[in-house]
Amino acid sequence: MSMPSAHRLMYSTVKNKKTPQTTIQPGIYKRIAGYASRHKRKLIVFLILSVLTAVIGVLNPVLAGDVVNAITGGGPVSTVVWLAVAIGGLAIADAAISITNRYLSSRIGEGLIFDLRTAVYDHVQSMPIAFFNRTRTGALVSRLNTDVIGAQRAFSNTLSGIVSNFVSLALTVGVMVTISWQVTVMSILLLPLFIVPTRMLSGRLASLQFEAANNSADMSTRMTERFSAAGATLIKLFGNPRKENEEFADRAGQVRDIGVKVAMLQSTFVSSLTLVSALALALVYGVGGAQAVLGNLNAGQVVTLALLLTRLYTPLTMLANARLDIQSAVVSFQRVFEILDLVPYFKEPAQPKALPAGGLDVKFDHVDFAYPSASQVSLASLEDVSVLDSRGGDQVLHDLSFTIPAGHTVALVGSSGAGKSTIASLLPRLYDVTGGKITIGGVDVRDLSFADLREAVGVVTQDGHVFHESIRANLELVSPDATEEQMLDAIDRAQLTGVIDALPDGLDTVVGERGYRLSGGERQRLTIARMLLASPEIVVLDEATSALDSTNEAAIQRALAQAMHGRTALVIAHRLSTIRQADTILVVEAGRIVEKGTHEELVGSGGRYAELYATQFASS
Repeated sequence: MSMPSAHRLMYSTVKNKKTPQTTIQPGIYKRIAGYASRHKRKLIVFLILSVLTAVIGVLNPVLAGDVVNAITGGGPVSTVVWLAVAIGGLAIADAAISITNRYLSSRIGEGLIFDLRTAVYDHVQSMPIAFFNRTRTGALVSRLNTDVIGAQRAFSNTLSGIVSNFVSLALTVGVMVTISWQVTVMSILLLPLFIVPTRMLSGRLASLQFEAANNSADMSTRMTERFSAAGATLIKLFGNPRKENEEFADRAGQVRDIGVKVAMLQSTFVSSLTLVSALALALVYGVGGAQAVLGNLNAGQVVTLALLLTRLYTPLTMLANARLDIQSAVVSFQRVFEILDLVPYFKEPAQPKALPAGGLDVKFDHVDFAYPSASQVSLASLEDVSVLDSRGGDQVLHDLSFTIPAGHTVALVGSSGAGKSTIASLLPRLYDVTGGKITIGGVDVRDLSFADLREAVGVVTQDGHVFHESIRANLELVSPDATEEQMLDAIDRAQLTGVIDALPDGLDTVVGERGYRLSGGERQRLTIARMLLASPEIVVLDEATSALDSTNEAAIQRALAQAMHGRTALVIAHRLSTIRQADTILVVEAGRIVEKGTHEELVGSGGRYAELYATQFASS
């Protein structure tokens, strides 16, 4: 539907400066735990197997040291063989556990992705039209893809690493102390060299991750807009390909540069930790070797210490990295929760009322309306702004009162931006009134369930939107159980039979994005067929014949007249043929009803309608 000019007051004007905001919200870990609890049993088994993996990892160096001692001690051979068999058995067990853990990890991770995606998708479906009018589609899709997957990694990778590495670290230190507490203490003294890089780099990496997510969303938005049929057509007609490429390259370059920064920071971090590990290993060989020469340690113990040292610093490295991974995951969770925390501007009633049986009338009772402010319906990060405009829109409808008796048709006419489409959008509750009320059959639309409202009110909008699916699928949207005969009947009444018969796949022909494989008139008639198939008791036609030529319009008017017989109708049109069939005409200017009557009465009164008739309708 077209929006009145007052709607432009809703737009925010402060561009986003990409300032990373990585402050962790209070209670976020509790919310994350809530999602994890849905997979409690799998998580418990997963963590137990992770502990077993850590135990096996510590047992291997101990057995390797025993093998060295058995060899240097001259046997017996059976001891060496059994130790080798034990090492092989542990290897087999480790492989089996790894495969099982990978399965559990996938189940938990993919389950979490499913939970988050369905939660976000369901919640977004509950948001008002004002939200979608403001939101960048690419940014919203990014939350469902990039951020959800980033959150999932916290469970599929990071969680198991933290548990297994913590257990491995504890066991490793314990075993090393029993062999040589001196070497263990000297190794632990290098621990600050692990902590310092972690503290220095973790905050910077989290900020970069947040900035990268924003830039990726920007790039997705640009691609979504430019790759749509309408966007591509606009660029072909008026765009500058070189400028488009430069702007996209600029956005992609920002993503690239951040990726390089993240890679270099991570590489510097890992390299510094690897260096410390190598120095510690040299320490073990030096000190441990000297102790062996002096007779305080044997060769097998030195080998065990050296192998355990890799089990000491590797977990430390992974745990240090885990802190960075956790921060990145929390940022992803936080961006997903941002969407889930958006409170719908209006909700379905907890105890909806039922519509009365029989014909339904419509009544606008002293209706006022102003579009909601950005802060009421949107997020700054979804609009590419740093601060949302907190101002409410100016009032666009003022004390509107009129009634459409059951089975009657009321037409709205007036200048562009007068508020006609706004009035039409209030009846199916795309927006809520800010004053007064709208009733259907005596029931306030705010007291109806969304399902009952959809069933009672059918709308044909000006743009005639259809999905990139088959004609059959677009019709099934309003009536999933409709038979082919019912579909063909609706198509025939919408004067589309000849068009469908000429298509190679008939009802199964895919119409393309936004229906661009159909002509404007064919697309509009398909949306009319969709409304006819739904067969609502109340119909709203917002410029429903605007895309039709005079021949097609005449045919559609006959079809609509038959379809609307006995139904309540609210019609917006700029063509005389549409208006003349109305029982009552309302002239709307600046959000107010300034005249009311039949065509003949209003023409004879010499008022605003007479002016509109003279300038817009007389030639019809």
